[in-house]
Amino acid sequence: MSRAVIVPAGFNPAPSLATTTTVRVVDAVPDGVVLGVPVGSGGEPPAILGLDRDALAASGFDGAVGQALRIPGAPRIAVGVGDPATLDADKARDAAAGFARAADRDTDIALSLDGLPAVVAQACVEGVLLARYSYDELKREPAGTALASLTLVTGPAEHDAVSEGAARGQAFARATMLARDLANSPPAHLTAARLADLAAQIGPDYGLEVEVFDRDALVSLGCGGLIGVNGGSAEEPRMIRLTYRPPGATDGAPHLALVGKGIMYDSGGLSLKPADAVHATMKNDMSGAAAVLASMSLLRELGCGTTVTGYLMCTDNVPSGTALRLGDVITMHGGTTVEVLNADAEGRLVMADALVMAAEQHPDAIVDIATLTGASMRALGTSVAGVMGNNQPLIDMILRSAAITGESAWQLPLERRYREQLNSDVADLKNMGGPNAGAITAALFLDEFTGGLPWAHVDIAGTAQVDKPAGWRTAGCSGFGARLLADLMLNFVPGEQA
Repeated sequence: MSRAVIVPAGFNPAPSLATTTTVRVVDAVPDGVVLGVPVGSGGEPPAILGLDRDALAASGFDGAVGQALRIPGAPRIAVGVGDPATLDADKARDAAAGFARAADRDTDIALSLDGLPAVVAQACVEGVLLARYSYDELKREPAGTALASLTLVTGPAEHDAVSEGAARGQAFARATMLARDLANSPPAHLTAARLADLAAQIGPDYGLEVEVFDRDALVSLGCGGLIGVNGGSAEEPRMIRLTYRPPGATDGAPHLALVGKGIMYDSGGLSLKPADAVHATMKNDMSGAAAVLASMSLLRELGCGTTVTGYLMCTDNVPSGTALRLGDVITMHGGTTVEVLNADAEGRLVMADALVMAAEQHPDAIVDIATLTGASMRALGTSVAGVMGNNQPLIDMILRSAAITGESAWQLPLERRYREQLNSDVADLKNMGGPNAGAITAALFLDEFTGGLPWAHVDIAGTAQVDKPAGWRTAGCSGFGARLLADLMLNFVPGEQA
């Protein structure tokens, strides 16, 4: 029996799927909008700003990336871009976010791209839209001012290139906002079953085939990891399999499989987490699954030429009289037995089932993404994800996409000397290694289920949550990974195993 939950009147279990902001590209500054004017760190600012360098300096503005100064008495905002000659996507995204925050009470804004390369248009749109994001689904009154329109002003020669970048930026921002919406949704509102219903509802609109596996189907498949972790819950588990097929794809088309951890709420099970603030953030433990769904929603729109299969492994992990107990041995899909020594090391259990199923399809590569280990966060902090794997070309593709999207990642070694820590006296494996190198031993556990195919693991335990807003990163669940995965899928090239 499901929990009795009082859901606020009118609550829609399907979070808002996209910004309602209209994005357009024009050749002249429109009337009646606040205009952001790029200002570099040297030379005189554009005349349209109405202030010279001395006046800006007197206000504490020197043109550094991310600075923004609202001009008193004029609908203008000076936007710092540093040295325009070195402006890249990261800097453009941060500069646009600074502008968006300075205009946080304006519904219609415009940003001049005069003097800036057309290739930064995508990053500028991402920076503005993501900085203005606010999760207001459960509030009577929204916390922020909704952005109705964003206009990019550019010369006629750059109009087409800027328009293409702007459309791509809006799509990428929409994916991150969908991932944020899902992860920010409280666990009583977005259960595994509701996420499955949402995927079935929106998937076809984005060109995705959606298959939902309930508890009985999972038992038939022998998914002991997902069924075992779900043992203490009153809510049913779900596996959601998404498939994107490019129009006209043949059997020889590239094929990438994604696996996302979807723990809708993680109390730690019988290995209960400490009673501190971490509990309130554990709705974000499904951020990997959210990133997979959100990123795959872009593939048809952006013309992805790779076939992609996504597995969302969804349940909560809570204690009860029927919960997975320490010392229990479970049998994963494919037959591997696992001794459970820590019920809070549950993500690797649910993902192992999916990794085996993904490998059975013989894709060119498998990538999983998960809020997996506190050890990764301890090593890399809250701004950088950990990446490990058995195939260096695949890892390099992920790191490239991380750099392009500003979703930073760093490679950790898949040190196989630690593999013996996973040996069990009573089963094929145990789900915990020793007290050290926890991020690596968790990845080594996952590697056991990849069938030797090219595989990489992205640990987003630290990056899934933002405590204080900064630039385009708003407080709360970050949506990290949606744009990284989207860029990876759009640029995926099968390679030989390293």
